[in-house]
Amino acid sequence: MKYPAYLFDLHCDTLTRHKDPKPGDPDILDDPALVVNLSAIPKEVHWGQFYAIFLPDALRGPEAVRFYEYHRDLFYEQMEKFADRVSPCRSAEDLDKAWKENKTAAFLTIENGSPLAGDLRRVALLAKDGVRCMTLTWNGENEIASGNDTDHGLSDFGREAVAEMEKEGVLVDVSHLNDHGFEDLMAVIKKPFVATHSNARSICRHKRNLTDDQIREMVRRDCLIGLNYYVDFLDDEGKVPGYETILRHIEHFFALGAQRNLALGSDFDGCRLPECLSSPKKAAGLYGYLLERGMSQAQAEDILYKNALRFLDKNLQ
Repeated sequence: MKYPAYLFDLHCDTLTRHKDPKPGDPDILDDPALVVNLSAIPKEVHWGQFYAIFLPDALRGPEAVRFYEYHRDLFYEQMEKFADRVSPCRSAEDLDKAWKENKTAAFLTIENGSPLAGDLRRVALLAKDGVRCMTLTWNGENEIASGNDTDHGLSDFGREAVAEMEKEGVLVDVSHLNDHGFEDLMAVIKKPFVATHSNARSICRHKRNLTDDQIREMVRRDCLIGLNYYVDFLDDEGKVPGYETILRHIEHFFALGAQRNLALGSDFDGCRLPECLSSPKKAAGLYGYLLERGMSQAQAEDILYKNALRFLDKNLQ
């Protein structure tokens, strides 16, 4: 299997897979029961990972804040414990340093903006904690906006929160945001943003995926889109026999001009994976498959890591 020298993944739910850790449980960053564990990453590949703190929709207000703070502390405790193998990063410069030291580059992110608890001042606190990206919603509704289970757009607070995130250097993530919310966001957002784990709705009709118009708008604004490996977002019937299914999405993104906007956003440890993408090694193996199918090395490397690196270098200072 041919691997790339580098791979960057925009989304995993590994941090919140242990709901109630008990004494003697494996360390979460190297738990063999989880997909993203340090020992599972191919030794030939320099790996970069957005580690998301995922918050269920039921958590709101002080409860959401406590949940976030617990997992923030867990992230940094694990960074210290495995400091010889992984490094916490806040910028492209940190990423480069981690890879030169042959360490996994780890960025702290949030999935679901409920840790703001309706308080704009908390955006600066999250930035100070090292949070570099936040998915505005999960499937339901929070103080910012609504996810794909509802049809409400951005709230007044949400509009202010987006402006504050841009001010504090926290990337805005539109994965899970519904179409109304996406439209509202376009009227207020000024900087490039991301869809950390979303596919093409024209290929798979799930409403979690991006429409062609949304993809074109993201291309126009120089944004970044991470391909999601969840079977239900890859194929309408949830059938993914091999890499060819994700290639259909890649080809559609390319047809819409997204060659320099497309990246990887696995959703590892947060979804039902196809067998062909069920581990870091198999995800890295996508590189060799793309080359075999006639994609140039430059195009394949763009998807696996270069597009993400260019975006982070420009937008994470």
